[in-house]
Amino acid sequence: MKIELTEQQYRYLLDLVYVGNWVMNSAREDDRIAEYDKVESLIFSHCPAHGMHKLAEHLDGEIIPSRAFADGGIHEAIADYEDVVFYEILAEELALRDMDGEPMTRENYNELMERIDTYMDEFEENGTDHVNVELDE
Repeated sequence: MKIELTEQQYRYLLDLVYVGNWVMNSAREDDRIAEYDKVESLIFSHCPAHGMHKLAEHLDGEIIPSRAFADGGIHEAIADYEDVVFYEILAEELALRDMDGEPMTRENYNELMERIDTYMDEFEENGTDHVNVELDE
């Protein structure tokens, strides 16, 4: 397969491949999905040919994203995404809890969405500062 990209598109592809592999493998520790690592290595192996030497490095015979790449802001984008997902999931779980755990139906959709929106407004304004958890001790 051959894919033609502009230099800028290739640079965007590096970000997408890195983030994709991060999602698939970052929480897996020793059980990484090697196929994703191999694709990432293949994509990053083209960096030197495109004047992007600083974005890839060799480690144990593999080509990997360099420290400069990883430290260049990509993790801030990942963290921003994780924050949004965290608050969306928390808002939905709290809204479902408020409705006694009823799954979403056509009948309760509007109420559920209003509750989710209310929680999202709260989180946007105060983060988790007003979230309380009662722990049994």
